[in-house]
Amino acid sequence: MIFSHISDTHLGLVQYGSEEREQDVYHAFNQAIDTSIKDHVDFVIFAGDIFHFPNPNGTAIVQMANALKRLKQNKIDSFFVLGEHDISRIRTTPIPYVYHNLEFSRYIGQGKPIKYKNILLAGFDKMRKSEIPQFEEKFSEIDEIAKNHSGHKILVLHQGITEFNKYAGELLSTDLPKNFTYYAMGHLHDHDIKQFNHLNGPIAYPGSIELTTSEGIKETKKGFFEVDISGAEAKSNWIELDTRPQFSFKMIYDDLIKSVDEISEKLVNFERKPIVELKIHGEKIETEVIQAQISRLNSLSLRCFWSIINKEGIDSSVFLERPNMIDEELFRLSIDALGSEQLASFAVKELLPLLSSKQLKDATQIVIEDYKRFKKEKQK
Repeated sequence: MIFSHISDTHLGLVQYGSEEREQDVYHAFNQAIDTSIKDHVDFVIFAGDIFHFPNPNGTAIVQMANALKRLKQNKIDSFFVLGEHDISRIRTTPIPYVYHNLEFSRYIGQGKPIKYKNILLAGFDKMRKSEIPQFEEKFSEIDEIAKNHSGHKILVLHQGITEFNKYAGELLSTDLPKNFTYYAMGHLHDHDIKQFNHLNGPIAYPGSIELTTSEGIKETKKGFFEVDISGAEAKSNWIELDTRPQFSFKMIYDDLIKSVDEISEKLVNFERKPIVELKIHGEKIETEVIQAQISRLNSLSLRCFWSIINKEGIDSSVFLERPNMIDEELFRLSIDALGSEQLASFAVKELLPLLSSKQLKDATQIVIEDYKRFKKEKQK
């Protein structure tokens, strides 16, 4: 028996305001679905952040519906939990519930284990860090159920595990129920898999299916897992998807013309125009000269970005080296500034995403609700 483990599809993301980038996400997503059908998987798990916004555009909703329809037509069931991008902080019904109600897919995000073809499946929607202590009892309950189940046991979570990313970590591997044979994770956008002695199966992150804005521009691979559970152990095979190439180049200003020549030769060989970032180091830089050279790359790339790194800016450019850490570093700096992890979490992880996507109604609502909570606690 084989299943697909897909996560962080972020359907509806329109990066750089580009229609091509929106289509890139759908292209990668449909590859994952088509490959799953071609490989005759028995079922599919979607481990959260199905959509990029809680109120996705119509195209994103239809893309997901058509994918689930194709799976159903090929007798492939699917299961899902919700990530933070799927959940509105105001009281509205998440869009993915529609697929559950129409029996296109099955929602398993409330922590209630179900049995499917002698497999025990349990899942939890994204938990805020402040909510995690209340789930300890639920973890203990499902662990006892898993212990007494003879077949495979799969736990689906959309959380950061500290041993994979200390900045985005919300749980330790030791916090997890230990009796599951596969931990189908979402939330972290780099693919990774680790086996721990205290757990009965591997913790696996397939990563996002396309580069998202928070990850920056870099040369990387994206994909999903196909997992064979025919035997006693879960054996994972990571499937690479065909995504648009992205490159980040460092260069010295004095060698700009030569560097652009070399980059031009590299870009001309791609069927799909890459996204390119140039980081230019030097002194006495003339932006007109840079713009003239950059114009040579415009016809060869979908988007070409550039930035100047001077002597004073070298140390502060660390984020350009590890762009996937920007959100985590912002969170750390917010804790320092606000003096409270709880306030920083609210500001960076809840309020900021809504404001940046112009969801002013949702942002206003969570501010009001948070104030009411604060007022109630002060009255105790």
